[in-house]
Amino acid sequence: MSALSAERATRTTRWSDLVDAVRDAGQYPTAAEAERVVRVVLSALGGHVTGDERVDLARALPEEAARLVASRIPLTRPLAAPEFVDAVAGRIEGATPATARWHVSSVLSVLPELVGDQLVDRVLAQLPSGYALLFGKAELTPAAA
Repeated sequence: MSALSAERATRTTRWSDLVDAVRDAGQYPTAAEAERVVRVVLSALGGHVTGDERVDLARALPEEAARLVASRIPLTRPLAAPEFVDAVAGRIEGATPATARWHVSSVLSVLPELVGDQLVDRVLAQLPSGYALLFGKAELTPAAA
């Protein structure tokens, strides 16, 4: 069990641990840059997750990250994955669709380790197709009958 997994149950993962994980995943040169990206991406994600999954996600994240997720008013219709990436691009100065996808994936891909695969799978079940890859997971589709 990794350090982040062991800490998950007690919510002792600190904001700095999350930022450091994203900094490593995204190869950001500074913690400040990684923190800026975490804030934008988690804030955007907060508008897409609802119900028990939103509550459980907020509980599993460090307190500062939980506030970013919980402070957003849920959207009536979640954006498709490419639209989500474009929305993030619009909130990060100088971001292109390619760099925004990198930013989104750098943040979302650390969440399975931080909050657990089961919770991420529940979150993904709420979102339109295409988000799994942003979380670093395979996009599974049911086989045709």
